[in-house]
This record gives sequence, structure tokens and C-alpha cells, in this order.
Amino acid sequence: MMPELAVQSKPETICVLRLSAIGDTCHALAVIRRMQDNWPEVRISWIIGKTEASLMSDIPGIEFIIFDKSKGVRAYKDVRGQLAGKNFDTALCMHASMRANLLCRTIPAKTRLGFDKARARDFQWLFTNRRVPPADREHALEAMMSFATATGAQPRDLRWDIPLPENARKFASQFVAAEKPLVVISPCSSQRSRNYRNWSIDNYAAAIRHLQQEYRCTVLLTGGNTVIEQQYGAALSAGRGDQALNLVGKTSLKELAALVGAADLVICPDSGPAHMATAAGTAVIGLYATSNPDRTGPYLSRDLTINRYPDAAREYLGRDVDELRWGQRIRHPDAMDLITIDDVSRKIDDFFANN
Repeated sequence: MMPELAVQSKPETICVLRLSAIGDTCHALAVIRRMQDNWPEVRISWIIGKTEASLMSDIPGIEFIIFDKSKGVRAYKDVRGQLAGKNFDTALCMHASMRANLLCRTIPAKTRLGFDKARARDFQWLFTNRRVPPADREHALEAMMSFATATGAQPRDLRWDIPLPENARKFASQFVAAEKPLVVISPCSSQRSRNYRNWSIDNYAAAIRHLQQEYRCTVLLTGGNTVIEQQYGAALSAGRGDQALNLVGKTSLKELAALVGAADLVICPDSGPAHMATAAGTAVIGLYATSNPDRTGPYLSRDLTINRYPDAAREYLGRDVDELRWGQRIRHPDAMDLITIDDVSRKIDDFFANN
């Protein structure tokens, strides 16, 4: 049996391994902030993906070691070169995937802490020498925060404090008007195979009309440069969404972070902007049917999250949520249609009634 982690009251050096994705690196940053708030002098290195580094890598007090997966085998050599000569008290291996597991083994640390065996995907337990305690049905942020707890870091208020350069702040400020609420809609999630997290264009158009007609909102559309995201942006800014402003494919991650930070409200499916907004303290209406918001929803906006995951489980799998593996996706192209425009309009009304 693998031994428990010996709690170190004041570790001097910690290496964090969390490569991707944007939402998960936001969770990882909250873990790092908790450790920094416990031990202000701790030296932290973070092995992170190249895309995610464009949002995080200017954070003071953290050394960033960038893993560029596009380089193939060379990416592992680059990381090993940057780790050469270093020695860490603890490595927090908060990313269980084969790519991350191979990196975990290269970290020169006395303790390599991974997930408990039930959550240690891709045989992570073979690459670590300690595990966090088992836990059932935790939110992804809580699961990562258990790494901080295991190292002896006491609970603190959640904080992220992602730096924003002046040009990003200036970019966002041009869309802020005192008399009009600012709403950012990021309509699409990542384009992985059988992801099925996107709500329909027609439904988003109806939500935009509700925002503008009832609350005179400025609505911004954001997203990446994929074909489907460009299609959403073009359709929703060409009459179907009234006066929505199309910024799809036109922002850096820093500019997107500034936009969601300046916004009064963000509307999106299960995707990175939900967690970027949480980190910025912005309310989120999360649209969830194919993934469970109790695991991956916007952590501080649970009251605004639309949860049709139980309905989708019954409709497409014939099972209740409690019968599903924790985190199981419902891979059906019609599942997001279970979220109605009335669902979203009610959450919009609830938000403005209380703000």
C-alpha cells in the first residue's frame, strides 16, 4: 500500500504539473495561491502547456516551465533541460494523462503526489510515490485543492489574481458603458470529437434579443478561430442576434480575460471562459447538459448554472445521475437542446433582479 504523504509544515520548493486546459489551469492557480498565502516564501515552478502559458506565464513569484506539445519528443527534452539541477521538496502531479505522467517521472522531487487510484487516469499511480486521499463526487477545483491540503496548506479565501497588461485592459474598456450592462457570450466549447456541448445558434439569438430588449445590454461574442466558432459569430452578429458585436477569433487570451473581467455577466457552455470568469469574479450562466456542472461548472455561480444533465442522463442513457460514473459525458448531439430559451431567460432575469 502506498504510504500517506508526510505533511511538511513549510515546504521550500514545489513543482506543480498541470498542462491544460484553460479551466483546469485556473483551478491549479487557485491551489498555488493557497500555498503562497500559507507560505509566502515558497518557491514554485509550474510545468504548463504553451497555450495556457499565454494567459498565466507573467504571474510574479512563479517560475514557468512551458511544455509545447507541438514539438513532439523534443518537448520532453526541453522540460528535462529546464529541470536540470533543480530539486523540489514536493511535486504536485495534478494532471493525470499519459503525456503528463511521463513528465511527472522526470521531476526531481522527494515526493511526487498524484491522485488516488480511482482518479489516477492512464496509470498515474505508477509514476507517483504518494497519493491524495480518496474522495467521492468532488468538483474539479476541490479535487485539485486536495493537493494543497495534503501538503499542509490551511484553507484560505479563494483567489486567482491573473495579471492583465494595460493594453488588454484598454481593449476591454472600449466596450464598457455606464448606462449599459456588458454581457460576454462565448457560445462554443472546444472542438473535440463527440463533444456536443454547444447550444444552438437560434437559441443564442433569442437569448441575445432578451438581453437587449429587456436590459439594454451590450453583448459581445467571443471564441476561437475554428470554423464552427466563426459560423456562430457571423450568424449571431448578422441580424439573428440583433446588435451583438462579433469578436470571435479576434482576441488573445489576455484580452479575453480582460473582457470577462470587465463584464457584468458571462454566458457559455462547459468551457474555459466559465472558469476565467470565475477567476475574475464575474457571474456566469453556465449551460450544462452533456457534462455534470457539479463536477465542472463555474464554481462560484452554481445558483445561475442551468443543469439539464440529469434530464439528458435519463433521456439518452436511461439512467439516473447517481448511477453514472462521476464525470461521465453524455455524448448525444441533441442533449444540449434540453436547455430551453425559457431556462436561460429565467436565469438572466434572476441575475438582473439581484444585481
